Amino acid sequence: MLIHVVTLGETLWQIASRYGVDFTRLVAVNKLPDAGRLVIGQALIIPSAARQHTVKSGETLWKIAQQYGASVDSLMQANQLTDSSVINPGKVLYIPARTHTVQPGESLGQIAQNYGTTVQDIIEANSIQNLNQVYSGTSLSIPFSKAIIDVYTYVINMGEKGADEVREAGDSLTCMSPFSYVVRSDGELQPLDDQAIIQAARFKGVLPVMCITNFTYGDPGSDAAQTILASIELQDKLLENIVEMIEQKRYRGLNINFENLYPTNRENYNQFLQRAVNRLHEDGYFVSTAVAPKTSAEQTGFLYEALDYAAHGRIVDIVFLMTYEWGYRLGPPQAISPLNQMRSVLEYAVTVIPRNKILMGFQLYACDWLLPHVQGQEAETFDMQEAVQRAAKYKTTIQYDEIAQSPFYQYVDEQGKRHEVWFEDARSAQAKFNLVKEYGIHGIGYWVPGYPFPQNWVLLNDQFRVRKRN
Repeated sequence: MLIHVVTLGETLWQIASRYGVDFTRLVAVNKLPDAGRLVIGQALIIPSAARQHTVKSGETLWKIAQQYGASVDSLMQANQLTDSSVINPGKVLYIPARTHTVQPGESLGQIAQNYGTTVQDIIEANSIQNLNQVYSGTSLSIPFSKAIIDVYTYVINMGEKGADEVREAGDSLTCMSPFSYVVRSDGELQPLDDQAIIQAARFKGVLPVMCITNFTYGDPGSDAAQTILASIELQDKLLENIVEMIEQKRYRGLNINFENLYPTNRENYNQFLQRAVNRLHEDGYFVSTAVAPKTSAEQTGFLYEALDYAAHGRIVDIVFLMTYEWGYRLGPPQAISPLNQMRSVLEYAVTVIPRNKILMGFQLYACDWLLPHVQGQEAETFDMQEAVQRAAKYKTTIQYDEIAQSPFYQYVDEQGKRHEVWFEDARSAQAKFNLVKEYGIHGIGYWVPGYPFPQNWVLLNDQFRVRKRN
């Protein structure tokens, strides 16, 4: 897939013609509600077998060519380069699509093996309905190889609404957790109406994972967690209640999302995690944790000090890094999941947590803040489609923060009030996917479905093969 950013005066017909793609497909891939109403700065996915590659520091053209199974000469020609030894970090290279002419006696399996891809990916890339249509002389588009990752999400809407969200995204998910079972200070669990969501997950081949938290919207849960973590008896009671619920609802694992812990609870929390893993592993269940984004072991602050990244990495099976909400709904306007901050967290995390245990999180929603911002004033939350439509409505230009790798804009509403909107688009999603591949981590975690962002799912499946677990 390619990404095109709309410039002044461009129409969708012109863009489709420029890239030689079908107009109707261009509209469908981006799920554009009004094809005649583009916004300057809007990012569009171009359905193409070609790729774009942003040069990183230290990369050579030869190394990039090897990564994509291309020749140095083809990359030089496609990008009009005159010197193969000079490519600057940050430069975006066009990686031409790969094609193959079927030779007599060749099978799709042999072709897939030769190019490091799969038969299924070749079938999908060429819309092959009947394998008898593939014969000697047929020209095939060969997709680039895909990394295999886990994709995890929390679901906050219960009942049929949440079930619909799981069914819609289910083909692109490995695991999902209804959010969440709240732990009481006596070791009991608040009930959760999660049955419809669990059934939807099973239908789509998504593993349901039980999630427990210590907090609610109105209670940070610090005291409840301290009470539990100070008592082995209460922990044993809690773990038995968890196992009973897992067996009753047929969950496949446990996610522990304890937040707002007192710094003095750090070692007790580590010991509880070990106790939970010992108990859950007995019955074949896996255990994951969700942790606030840290950039060092010594990082201070109420959200961080009780979280021992090294201990989590040693004890549990998966660690979900909550690398989002720098732009918080009650805070000042800024990128919600800024790439520079996410990179800083990963730089530290991979030194103490095995890469094959790390999920990098980011959000699926946009925020609209009133200006000037008043501390505590809540931003409006909505989906990425609405973010683009709002920019079109108020005739503003979408800008892009190159450091945060996030789109944003300002506008003035009908009452004369100024607003600032930060959201995600194809460019920012691609930048995050590149980060996953660069660090070679286990996968991606989302907070949360229910906010339409079609470009994310198109790019996700173009870049990765989502692991499905039995």
